[in-house]
Amino acid sequence: MSSDHSENTVRRHILSVLVQDVEGITARIAALFTRRGYTIISIVSAKTENPGIARFTVVVDASDVVIEQITKQLNKLINVLKVVRLEDDSMVARALMLVKVSANNHNRPQIVDAANIFRARVVDVSPDSVVIEATGSHQKLRALLDVLQPFGIRELIRSGQIALNRGPKIMAPNVRELPQQR
Repeated sequence: MSSDHSENTVRRHILSVLVQDVEGITARIAALFTRRGYTIISIVSAKTENPGIARFTVVVDASDVVIEQITKQLNKLINVLKVVRLEDDSMVARALMLVKVSANNHNRPQIVDAANIFRARVVDVSPDSVVIEATGSHQKLRALLDVLQPFGIRELIRSGQIALNRGPKIMAPNVRELPQQR
């Protein structure tokens, strides 16, 4: 198989982007993807351990060539400090899911057992439903949904993925790039 073919194969990528936490940074990052026609699967932003710094986790289905272009374009944005493409074998990635399942006195124990098997938690119980909270990989959450589907899924919401590199490697910005403390 030629390397050109593998470079053009679309697959899921997770980008971790450190930015200065300034007004409008989310809009600028989203606009970069929109202008170029790239589809964001999920985007999550949150403050980091460094004041004034936020981390975006962006999940994109794209080829390696397109991811290289996206990375270069992100690095050109003024408030972007660092962009890293996280590799599957060297990262920990998780998403959060809340799912409301139809339940009654007869099937509720089965639903709770299913949640326990997946290390999920029951966070709300009513006479006709159960709300389950689960965290994990995309595959784990999909498998849980497959088990719960026969009971009747009433509502579902999933967060985007967040991810960090495994081991001692960190994604620290260069100290000179950090915003000055007032």
